[in-house]
Amino acid sequence: MLAYGPDAILMAGLDGGNWRLKDYEAREGYAALKRILGDKLKPEDIIAEVKKSALRGRGGAGFPTGLKWSFMPRQFTGPKYVVCNSDEGEPGTCKDRDLLRYDPHAVIEGMIIGGYAMGAGVGYNYIHGEIWEIYEQFQEALAEAYAAGYLGKNILGSEFGFELYAVPGYGAYIVGEETAMLESLEGKKAFPRFKPPFPASYGLYGKPTTVNNTETFAAVPWIMRRGADAFLALGKPNNGGTKLFSVTGHVARPGNYEVRLGTPFAKLLEMAGGMLPGRKLKAVIPGGSSMPVLPADIMMKTDMDYDSIAKAGSMLGSGAVIVMDDRTCMVRALERLSYFYFEESCGQCTPCREGTGWLYRVVNRIENGEGRMEDLALLDNVADNIAGRTICALGDAAALPVKSFIKYFRDEFVHHIEHKRCLVQGEIEPKWGRSGAHLPKALKEAA
Repeated sequence: MLAYGPDAILMAGLDGGNWRLKDYEAREGYAALKRILGDKLKPEDIIAEVKKSALRGRGGAGFPTGLKWSFMPRQFTGPKYVVCNSDEGEPGTCKDRDLLRYDPHAVIEGMIIGGYAMGAGVGYNYIHGEIWEIYEQFQEALAEAYAAGYLGKNILGSEFGFELYAVPGYGAYIVGEETAMLESLEGKKAFPRFKPPFPASYGLYGKPTTVNNTETFAAVPWIMRRGADAFLALGKPNNGGTKLFSVTGHVARPGNYEVRLGTPFAKLLEMAGGMLPGRKLKAVIPGGSSMPVLPADIMMKTDMDYDSIAKAGSMLGSGAVIVMDDRTCMVRALERLSYFYFEESCGQCTPCREGTGWLYRVVNRIENGEGRMEDLALLDNVADNIAGRTICALGDAAALPVKSFIKYFRDEFVHHIEHKRCLVQGEIEPKWGRSGAHLPKALKEAA
């Protein structure tokens, strides 16, 4: 790996044999924390260094990390919290679990440094509930850090103390939204909160809180060891460092790849072994299932960084690159995505609760040869009435794929409607899970 540690971290094998404290210390682990505490660096200087590095949030939004840290009120004298969002539930995303599996101490050190910089004395790592063995392993890493004096009171003989806890989630996608995560940490149902107030002023237990993604915290120790300029040089202006991309779909070697931000998509595809033999690239979702799909001709000209992907008409998101070849039925792919968001809506907001069901049911009937031409306008209308009208971004996550799939692959939807067959795969063969046979009677009648 380029920024988070040597290549051995992700190439360690399934046993993850080099994640222990001794292995992390052997690759300069905790050196940054020792220097910060030993030299008594000013918290504001650390935040300035993170700002200069152009590290942007690696969880989806891409917000500048140093700027986010600066929002934490310095004059507040009560408890302040640092929370790591390891609830990785975005379809196609599997990078954070590998960071926790192969390099947990990088996340721990990053959170300690963040706590020192923001004046927070307690941190929580909220870990996705469906990777229980990684949660247990992280607990072991925490025990090692406490035993070595990197956590607890008077860390390394300094006046600074930091307590860090791991908390398991229960697999709900909505908990990836930061305020829903805070509600869950407080023992309540994971409903996203209205904003403002933002977590920096009213977060966990009503106290100032900063939430960052796993990969974001893991990058901080490297920045503090090598310097902001070195990190920025790994990427490009406004897009500092490297980024982990989870490449899945119709490629020869699916997996996690760490590349410099600004790397051409064509190069990333080559690293993943290229397309499967005999197949051609058709479309790519560049940042997780909630981001707009882009056709092959656009993606092959696009670089993998926040600004380039935005210019192309999508978002870098979590870095989950879903690759689809020329055998893919885009109607069926959208049906699967729409079903996911219909199932994962928390139900708090009416546009999302009702709208996601409509999106799924309409796409489902098009896929199964029962669509009407006016359904395309209906899908656009429903998507427009969800996006921007909900407390959190799940509504947008459901709407954006629908609009982009119809925009770029409208001919396939029209063919399904007019010919009652798939343009790509021929005859439609309804199967359980796609035909709607599994839906409750009320949902089928509403469609």
